[in-house]
Amino acid sequence: MTRPSPATPRAAHTATGDDLVRLLPPPPPPRLDSGTVTADPGILAAHRADHATFTPAGEPAALVRARTTADVSATLRLATELGVPVVPQGTRTGLTGGANAVDGCILLSLEKMDRILGIDPVEQIGTVQPGVVNAVFSREAAGAGLFYPPDPASWESSTLGGNIATNAGGFCCVKYGVTRDYVRGLEVVRADGAVMRTGRRTAKGVAGYDLTGLFVGSEGTLGVITEATLALRPATAEPLTAVAFFATAVEACRLIVELMAGEPRLSMVELMDAPSIEAVRAFRDPGFPPGIGAALLVQSDSAEAAADLSAFAALCGRHGAEVITAGDREESRMLLEARRMVGPAVESLGTILPDDVCVPRRALPDLLAAVGAIADRTGLTITCAGHAGDGNMHPTIIFDAGDPGQTALAQQAFDDIMRLGLDLGGTVTGEHGVGLLKRGWLRTELDPVAAATHDAVKRALDPLGILNPGKVIATPEGD
Repeated sequence: MTRPSPATPRAAHTATGDDLVRLLPPPPPPRLDSGTVTADPGILAAHRADHATFTPAGEPAALVRARTTADVSATLRLATELGVPVVPQGTRTGLTGGANAVDGCILLSLEKMDRILGIDPVEQIGTVQPGVVNAVFSREAAGAGLFYPPDPASWESSTLGGNIATNAGGFCCVKYGVTRDYVRGLEVVRADGAVMRTGRRTAKGVAGYDLTGLFVGSEGTLGVITEATLALRPATAEPLTAVAFFATAVEACRLIVELMAGEPRLSMVELMDAPSIEAVRAFRDPGFPPGIGAALLVQSDSAEAAADLSAFAALCGRHGAEVITAGDREESRMLLEARRMVGPAVESLGTILPDDVCVPRRALPDLLAAVGAIADRTGLTITCAGHAGDGNMHPTIIFDAGDPGQTALAQQAFDDIMRLGLDLGGTVTGEHGVGLLKRGWLRTELDPVAAATHDAVKRALDPLGILNPGKVIATPEGD
């Protein structure tokens, strides 16, 4: 009997990626609760812009008040499917138009994502949602015996998500650094709605590219931050505060150059020039002597704070400056309040165009002298206060927006200050960010290869260009 020959086995079929995709169930459609989305014209109008001057704001189509990462993901998935731009927002305290709407966009508000998810005193970290206000988190950390140093002037209203998006600074930067120095890790929603985590919770870690650092300061153009792990420090001693009065702001800056080259190492070095002082005096008199040209407010939170302020007073004496040291916590608070009042005081004088240049510290005397010359040339009032210990000053131009001549002069003064900052070896923004206001100046600051690299990163992470379009590093064709 003849056995049948065995059948030739069929070649195994190798499934392709497309085959597998066809077998998988389709992803569920993006879903948002009806209470999360509004198209009410009045609400949209109230959310369409931040505090910037000279920056256009478009007409948004809708506002999404996200409460969860899932809300953010659903919004971005839907926006990707429809090709609709998305503008992330916090409390809109920004000064460069970074949160301004573009026509037909979805405004994605993160204000309602305002939970502190935990503070770990062992690891010295805090985990937060982006809508947590800076001061709220700082006080919560203090209650655990910890210290969150970044403290922008808007700390009572600005959110940590916004602080991270602009890499905000503050009064304590001279000793403790800026927001980037405290961001350990992030949860970020990409333009396509995919959720990823960057960084770490550990004190050390160098695995992979620094994606966390990439998103800090990106102003919502590369992804939307929905959670942050922030480093904390042990609480410091109650700082001692002093104020020194100078005949001119330039003389105060000369002292700063000498101070930063030696001792003492202070935790705050803030400058107010004469126009800033006069604005504050008219708004709420801090009791500074009449006729002074500048005030330098300093703090020390070291174990040798009294000796630090004594050494500071001796240095001021060599520069002919009078020094007053706060006798208690209340006097210290009042001195700091004078510096924090500069913003609202200046806003009360008219339309303002705030600037934010940072220069090498040794260039501060030249910066202050040149800003004074620009004020004289234009006839406009320009106040100049800021974080002088970092070289980061905020010249603020005051003008009548109803006067076309003054408006043109204000724009010219702004551009002159931008150019001045670069000519002195500095940067066009120390902490406010680029937004719309300075995107042209950013391309001036960057070399061509750096600008092209910015463009490549933007295309890689946001290929459709839907995330906060036109902000920071708009394509050359869009500038």
